[in-house]
Amino acid sequence: MLAPLRIAVLASGRGSNFAALLAARDRDELPVEFVLVASDKADAGALQLAQMAGIPTAVMDPRDYAERRDYDFALFDRIAATKPDLLVLAGFMRIIDGDALKPWVGRMINIHPSLLPKYRGLHTHRRALKAGDAEHGASVHYVTAELDGGPVIAQTVLPIQAGDNENALAERLLPLEHQLLCAVVALIAAGRLSFGASDISLDGEPLRKPLRWLDGTLIR
Repeated sequence: MLAPLRIAVLASGRGSNFAALLAARDRDELPVEFVLVASDKADAGALQLAQMAGIPTAVMDPRDYAERRDYDFALFDRIAATKPDLLVLAGFMRIIDGDALKPWVGRMINIHPSLLPKYRGLHTHRRALKAGDAEHGASVHYVTAELDGGPVIAQTVLPIQAGDNENALAERLLPLEHQLLCAVVALIAAGRLSFGASDISLDGEPLRKPLRWLDGTLIR
């Protein structure tokens, strides 16, 4: 039996993705241990959720550092001290220095609200609507130095409805984001998913295209 996966979480906002992971753990659906929730915002909701759950937290203010690079290295030193197996970016709204994250490649994932490689960066719902897309979605990917450019593990797709606006689209997508992230973390916790020098492997076989979240399960 595998030991619980040790997870550190980085979040800047309300923490809904972290809350979904925490709820899945409490339902015994995720064999994980949260070793740290860290944020660049002292008022981040994710910190409050972690504190209520008895999970260690850390607040590191970028304004305390002369350079972005200095902040990123200090942040990752703080994370490394907790010895996580996996680092989850759950709404962490900062671009991370490539050298600082290099040791974490293959051990860090991010949830992004678009069907990557479409719409890297911000305002993804607005951009999908403006482009007249028929569908939108979310992606979980391994983090590399390229912004939202790391290998995509899995995606969930949502049809765009007539009359959708930015807020409505975001609200409908969010529950699917939560399900997708929990499903991917479950694969990693089970030892089924890994990222080597250039390829993602699932059950020892190369993953040629992102998994798709469909009817409550991940399919090839």
